[in-house]
Amino acid sequence: MILKVFGKAFQFISKVYNRFLMICYRPLFRSHGRNFIFDPHSIFSFDSIEIGDDVFIGKGAYFVGLKGIFIGNKVMFGPFVSILGGNHNTSLVGVPMIDVKTKRPEDDLPVYIEDDTWIGSHAIIMKGVRVKTGSIVAAGSIVTKDVESYTIVAGIPAIFVKFRFEEETLKEHIKRISNDL
Repeated sequence: MILKVFGKAFQFISKVYNRFLMICYRPLFRSHGRNFIFDPHSIFSFDSIEIGDDVFIGKGAYFVGLKGIFIGNKVMFGPFVSILGGNHNTSLVGVPMIDVKTKRPEDDLPVYIEDDTWIGSHAIIMKGVRVKTGSIVAAGSIVTKDVESYTIVAGIPAIFVKFRFEEETLKEHIKRISNDL
């Protein structure tokens, strides 16, 4: 019984501490909107990330990109999602990769996650990708190419699975949410 009480107390204190850290870390992002919730123990290249309103980033995120990571409004990220906005220069002959300090223009590219998207648990979004409005990236997928609006993609590499809505339903959806976004 006493351990249960201590456990509940520790859980409460941990939640309060994490909320405090989240409030302290928010200003480190290049910009962020209202109602932005994230795990403060995640890893971010803070000053290169712009975030819209109503964004939730799950536990264990890893968002790193020198050229920028741009996240729209009403976006959900499951736990352990990675956004990798860069790569190493592996083109130099006779130099071990770890010793290469120069970058090519194509080594670092921005990543765009547009409005009303859902990125599933453990998904990886690679450099130069645009996840367009209303799309869903299935858990565990690796996204190497743009994701079209209102589609669902899955796999390694992620490929088109299906559209979220039939054409008439999509028109109604867009009409109804146009004021929210």
